[in-house]
Amino acid sequence: MTEEMKAQTEAQSEAKTTAQTTAQTEAAAAEAEAGAARAKQPAGESKKEKKHSEKLEEKLRQMEEEAARQEERYKRVLAEYDNFRKRTMKEKENTWQEAQMAAVAAFLPVLDNLERGAAQENADEGIKLILKQFREILDKYHVEACGEEGQPFDPNFHNAVLHEEGEGTGETVIAQVLQKGYTMGGKLIRAAMVKTTG
Repeated sequence: MTEEMKAQTEAQSEAKTTAQTTAQTEAAAAEAEAGAARAKQPAGESKKEKKHSEKLEEKLRQMEEEAARQEERYKRVLAEYDNFRKRTMKEKENTWQEAQMAAVAAFLPVLDNLERGAAQENADEGIKLILKQFREILDKYHVEACGEEGQPFDPNFHNAVLHEEGEGTGETVIAQVLQKGYTMGGKLIRAAMVKTTG
């Protein structure tokens, strides 16, 4: 009975050893397979990451191109606005000056009459004072008379209604001012009506 038990114990021990060996072999095989799987996994992930990185780079390039286009569009709009602002300011200034010139032109006949009245021998002192005040206002707005006797004739500022032959010097000059002309800031309000010679 003791021998049978001993044989049975040995058989159990051997079976246990075999089972352990088999388990170890299977575990080693599983570990090797897992290791092989792990060895393959980084390569797959690397390709995926590379593809993802390429997509990101392409998207970044497209965004940079779009940003460059938007910046160029912004610069164009800014330049157009600046030109519009300058043009508007110039037009406003011209409109204002033209309105002033039109207002002055409407008062010039009054000025002509005041000058004729003040030139009379028995002219009233009141007329002379009004004429003086009128001229001071014109000076304030840079209104100047143009066309004086002896000046060279300039068709841009003078209107010749009469002409007489002179000494033949070749230069046409103003012989007489029939009606004064006026300018404002260098721009003509009314041309001087003159008689020329030359």
